[in-house]
Order: sequence, then structure tokens, then C-alpha cells
Amino acid sequence: MKKLTFRLTEIVSAAFEKCGYDPALGTVTVSDRMDLCQFQCNGALSGAKLYRKAPIMIAKDVAALLSSRDEFSRVEAVNPGFINITLTDGFLLSVLNEIKDDENAGVPQCEKPETLVIDYGGPNVAKPLHIGHLRSAIIGESLKRTARATGRKVISDVHFGDWGTPYGLTLAEYKVRHPDWTCFKDDFDPARDTVPEIDEAEMNEIYPFASAKSKEDPEFKTASRQTVVDLQNRKPGIFDLWKKIKDVSVESVKRSYERLSVDFDYWYGESDSDCYTPELLDILNKKGLMYESDGAMVVDVSGEGDKTDVPPIIIKKSDNSSIYATFDLATIIQREKDFKPDRIWYLTDKRQSLHFLQVFRCAKKAGLVPENVELRHLGFGAITGPDGKPYKTRDGGVMQLSTLIDTVEEAAFEKLRDSEYITGDKKDAAHRIGIAALKFGDLSNQPTKDYVFDPEKFLSFDGKTGTYLLYTVTRINSILKKAGIDYGEKRELTGIFSDGERELALQLALCGESFEKALEDMAPSALCESAYNIASSFSKFYHDNRILTEENHAKQSGWLALSLLTRRLLVKLLDCLAIETVENM
Repeated sequence: MKKLTFRLTEIVSAAFEKCGYDPALGTVTVSDRMDLCQFQCNGALSGAKLYRKAPIMIAKDVAALLSSRDEFSRVEAVNPGFINITLTDGFLLSVLNEIKDDENAGVPQCEKPETLVIDYGGPNVAKPLHIGHLRSAIIGESLKRTARATGRKVISDVHFGDWGTPYGLTLAEYKVRHPDWTCFKDDFDPARDTVPEIDEAEMNEIYPFASAKSKEDPEFKTASRQTVVDLQNRKPGIFDLWKKIKDVSVESVKRSYERLSVDFDYWYGESDSDCYTPELLDILNKKGLMYESDGAMVVDVSGEGDKTDVPPIIIKKSDNSSIYATFDLATIIQREKDFKPDRIWYLTDKRQSLHFLQVFRCAKKAGLVPENVELRHLGFGAITGPDGKPYKTRDGGVMQLSTLIDTVEEAAFEKLRDSEYITGDKKDAAHRIGIAALKFGDLSNQPTKDYVFDPEKFLSFDGKTGTYLLYTVTRINSILKKAGIDYGEKRELTGIFSDGERELALQLALCGESFEKALEDMAPSALCESAYNIASSFSKFYHDNRILTEENHAKQSGWLALSLLTRRLLVKLLDCLAIETVENM
């Protein structure tokens, strides 16, 4: 199903062409002033120079032709050359009934098959997830679901950090603490010897300790660097201990992601791409792209027109070990071989923007993927406290993600503790409401910007919050249950009887636009905006009308059909935000 503005653009473009003007001038957008009109076209302003004609004259020509169409109740040419458009109720209802009958609920489908790989999550092995991992996980999950809703094939990969410097530090510290372990012996034999069980609490504590230690202890730092080389050469014992650590770490990470309803098709790590490193080096050498610089092997990725210096990308360090760039480039080779993607998207902290600029330029320069494959990075902002600084625990440390989730769930449970409306498991309801509050509080912001973490605000039943959206769904649930209507029914919309209905109907008709915008901008905030607009419009409509006691059968039937469609689209939007609804609250 085509999005509404696209359909209107086709109509208006044809009118421009019929009047002798370029049809490209007929782009229609949602009005900035809903009190004046529903849609607008500003093409006449651009046409003035082309045709040496006052824009208002062009606008009047086109508006006169459009005024007779059945889709429009009013078309006006307004100075200096705007075309203001308002739809007829009949056309608006026809759009809603198409959405009602559409198996995709009006979400525009991609025109041709497309495969998208999304790399998000990016946790490190041997470290617990912390608050900084939240945004990558929930933004990536939402983009994955949104892209699938538009008919695309989407492949998600958590892409663990598991093969570089941090693991040299971790393994070296294990050796200091447990020198008697057989895995550190030179004669370790995987067929004969075993690696001890890993204590998760100790594992989570070791890396930050070892990282700090390496800054003060040159000898330990040197040992850790050698351990990286041993690991990447798969030295028996070191490699086996690393595998054990990774298994424990992955299970821990999965538990946290499960609480957020975040999942991946592939739980790959940097180590899974290591077998493609020789191929990467061979390609770079054969193309004459790699050269030695201060003992390291690098590739120049600067370009004409760069406003700032873009340094060469390091492929191999002076000790011949691989680094993040090596792994990311080798992973691109792996993804091209396995998935033949049309696009590869990466979600990380925006501080890694330069890294991905270097990686993408090197990948295209070396021909690791075809030129038409999109390599795109979304660098997101930080979660801050009220002081504008990165959000910390009370003692000033970095908050673990599990603690953050506990915080919102406990706050939600306190709000529900005395509620008489929750008929089921209050703990489960508190989990869903807390997660909805947390996710919507994050996703409703532009991803590239920082935002303030405020649990009290996020859990409010009023305003632009996930809690408000869940409450709106439960309100509709109550209406439909009392009317004896199954949520899966599809009822014909037959009339619009008030301005409130018209406003709600328009928001429902525009819902599909938000999916395309979310993907274009890599910003689930577009879905949040649509969901909030629908919910707030429904609330006004609900307060203005006595749906269940209305005596006029035609009105009541239309209102129930409108409520049913509202619920369907709200649930669709929330599902693409990975937010689960509750039955009542």
C-alpha cells in the first residue's frame, strides 16, 4: 500500500503537468499548520524562476484544476504561492478501510527485494552490559523490526568484541591470579587437560582491574600484548580459556538482552571474522593499498574535499596483531560472502564515527563490497543525568544495564502496588510498563542527541511517555471487551461525525509514513511521534464521545470500528519499538 503523501503527490504532480509545469514541483507534505489545512504543496515557489511567473499564479492554476477532484474538500492557493489541501471525509475513510484490509496495516512495502544487515549491540566479552549498551540494543532492535515490517530481509548480528586488546589484558590478569591453572602451562593439551569453571563475578571484575593496572605497570602491559598475539594465534590453553570465558559471558549478556526483548539472528564476534583476515591482507596487498608506517601496516583513506584530517587506517599493529579495524573489514568480507547485503548498518556510540568513516572508505577502495552497497553508521548520543554528564550510579560508577532495568521495574511496581485494575501478575505488568517507559523515553529522542534519564518522567501516565501509550491501549481494550468485539476483527469505517474523529482518522492514515521516515533517518523517534499523535488524538476523541452508550447505531458502529483500527496501529507501532502491551492498568 502506497503511503498517503505519495498518492497525493501523484495527483498534484499530474495537475502541475496538465497545467504545463514540471510534475516534479508537485511534492505534497503534511501541513505545518493543521488549523489551516491537512496537506500542502510548495512547488509553485520553486516554479517561479523556471517559468518567470509569480508563484501565486502557478498555484492558482494548479489549485483550480485540483478543486474538482473527489479526494479534496478544499484546495486553496495562498500567497506567496502555497497550495493548501484538505481531504474529503469520504476519501479519508477509503484510505482507512484500505489500511484495515491490508495485511501490513498500511505500512509501505519496499519496491524490490532488499537485504539489510544490522550490526548492533556490540558488547565486549568478559564485561557485564552497562548503561552505555542500552541505546545500541533498543535502537537496533527497533530498526530491525521496522525494516522487516516494510518487507525487507533483515539479518541482525550482535558482533561481540572478543578478539583484541581487552582480552589480552583479561587473560593476562587471570594468569597472574591463577598461575597454577593448567591452561597456562606450555604443555597444555586440549584433548587431555581441562579449563577450570569461570566465576562470573570475578570475570566481570577482572577487565576494569587489568585495564587500570596496565596504565601503571609496563611489565604487565607488555605481557598482555603478548597474550593478544598468543590468543590470535590460537595458542592451546590461552585459546581454550578464552572460549570458556566467552561462553559464560555470552549467556550473561543474553539474559540482559532477553529482559529488553532484544534478540539477534547471529551471535557472532570479531573472532568469527578472523579466518577472513588473510584474504583481507591479500586484497590490500594486491591492490597496492597497504604500506608500512612506523612499523604498522596502514591504508590511506583520506579524500579530496575532506574538511578535517582523516588519518590512515591501521590494519596491523607493529607487533603484527590485528585491531578493531582489521576485524570490521574482515567482517565485511564475511557478510558479503554469506548474505550478499544491499545495506550494512552499524549502531555505536557517536565517538566511533571516524573509525567507521575509515573502515567504509577502505572497504570501498579495496572493493570488499560492490560500489552500490550502502555502508552506514548511526552514531548515537549518551544517556545523561540531570547535570548533563553521563549517567552514573550513586557512588559515581558506571551503572550496569541490569541495575538500570531493575530501577525502572521497581519504580513501575511501586505505582502498581495498590492498583485494583491489574487483574494478572503485577510483577509481569511492572516489567512491561517499566521497559516501555525506559524504551520510549530513549527512542522518542533523536538518536544522535544526548538525553536526560528521568525514571519519574518516563513513568508518568500523562504526556509523551511509554506508560501513556500502554494506558491508551488498555483504555481501548476495555471499550472493545465491553462491546464484545474481538481485537482481531476488521470492521468497516462508514462515517466521520466530528472534528475529533477527523483528527484521529488523519493520524491513522499517516501512520505508514512514519515507518519510511524511521528507516530513512535511522530514527525510531518517527514511530514514537506517530504513536503519540494517535494516542493523544484518540484520548480527545474518547473524551468527546460516549462510545458505549451512544444511541445512534451508525455513530456507535463507526466509533467502534475507529477504536479497533486505532488499537491495531498502536500495537503495530509499539511492536516495532519492541514494547509489549498490557491488558489493563
